[in-house]
Amino acid sequence: MISDQISLDDALPSSGNWSREQTKLAFHFYCQTPFGKLHSRNKKVIELATLIRRTPSSVAMKLGNLASLDPAIRASGRAGLGNASGMDKEVWSEFHGNWETLALECAQFRRQLSETTPELPDNEAPDIELEDFTGETRQVLTEQRIKQAFFRKAVLSSYRTRCCISGVSDSRLLVASHIVVWRADKSNRLNPSNGLCLSAIHDKAFDAHLITLSEDLRVVVSERLLGLKDELSTLSFTKAEGRRIELPERFHPHPDFLARHRQRFFEVCST
Repeated sequence: MISDQISLDDALPSSGNWSREQTKLAFHFYCQTPFGKLHSRNKKVIELATLIRRTPSSVAMKLGNLASLDPAIRASGRAGLGNASGMDKEVWSEFHGNWETLALECAQFRRQLSETTPELPDNEAPDIELEDFTGETRQVLTEQRIKQAFFRKAVLSSYRTRCCISGVSDSRLLVASHIVVWRADKSNRLNPSNGLCLSAIHDKAFDAHLITLSEDLRVVVSERLLGLKDELSTLSFTKAEGRRIELPERFHPHPDFLARHRQRFFEVCST
């Protein structure tokens, strides 16, 4: 949110160098938007530009500069625009060091700005009814939903809204699945590199450590699931055994998180 010590005009300059607040909101948007939609014609880019008092072309250029810092984008042969500023690099590092606080801060900042631009939709509004809750409980639930929404959008957009195992592409059937479970690593709860886009059935199996991924990102299925002979299990698990997952455009699954998941998989399989 905008600090009491900084004016809206200082936080949102319409020309010259970008402020930290503008850059944070741009990166927040970058994380949740498919790479192919980071252009000035995208309606949501135009909405962001209006909120932060920049032109759509300026926002698109900033998103391209942020993309140039992304190792996954560079590894794919796409270099972004390559003119990242010192502020871009600072915000990139700041987000990667504290996903949870910054995702919440940016969502609250966007809502604050939306109040000054009522003609634009509030894209960060929580998607549950909160009328039955008041006070601290309401605030906790609202913040939790904002965080969950950020993680889901970041993971699904990185995987082009496709299950990385089956290719299922209906968002209603997809889950942003944590590699290291939510309760086990607070600092990486919202880290998109701690997520996989999975169909509901693969998410359930992955969360139960009945399937995992090898070091070369191939599906490893437990003997328990391989022993199931029904048609759905054969299609979902037996035929997936050994298949390399479809890699995301950004935020590749981190090897350390996958190693922790594999270790738990072997523990579960040995019992």
